[in-house]
Amino acid sequence: MTRLERLRDLLVLVMLAPLLTALKMVLASLYNIELVSLMIMVITYKFGIKALIPVYIFSVTEVLIYGINIWNVMYLYVWAVLVLVCLPFRRIRRGWFFALISGIYGLSFGALCSIAYYFIPSLGPSFAFSWFIAGFFPADILHASGNFISALLLYIPLTKALDRVIPSKAKT
Repeated sequence: MTRLERLRDLLVLVMLAPLLTALKMVLASLYNIELVSLMIMVITYKFGIKALIPVYIFSVTEVLIYGINIWNVMYLYVWAVLVLVCLPFRRIRRGWFFALISGIYGLSFGALCSIAYYFIPSLGPSFAFSWFIAGFFPADILHASGNFISALLLYIPLTKALDRVIPSKAKT
């Protein structure tokens, strides 16, 4: 990969971060329906581990917009988990496969987020567990359903669109 291609990829990665923020804001009024997970999967498909660049820019942007809170800490690892889960499957081109991953990720989102509460001394393991259980239905069920349907419908068209913008030979 030439220096110019690497620079182009870096610029695209940096520009994808505001897209993640915009997607979150546009769907903020819908309870636990989001396209951030889908876009992170698509970015991981194209850029591999470099998908962490827009993920962490997005996380910092969330702090700048909404201030510091416990969910900001959660964002520092929950989105990275999604990148790491999708990384070994980058070459698979089946929308249903990524819909399944996205649905499972949505279902486990509450469990992943509850990890942060586990380490807060005044809250601890019992709070983390009760927080997860209280949010599993309907929050995680709805999250899983929305993730599954959006990935089923949009994963392949979005990866094809990104392939048109950035030729396949540039994939890292």
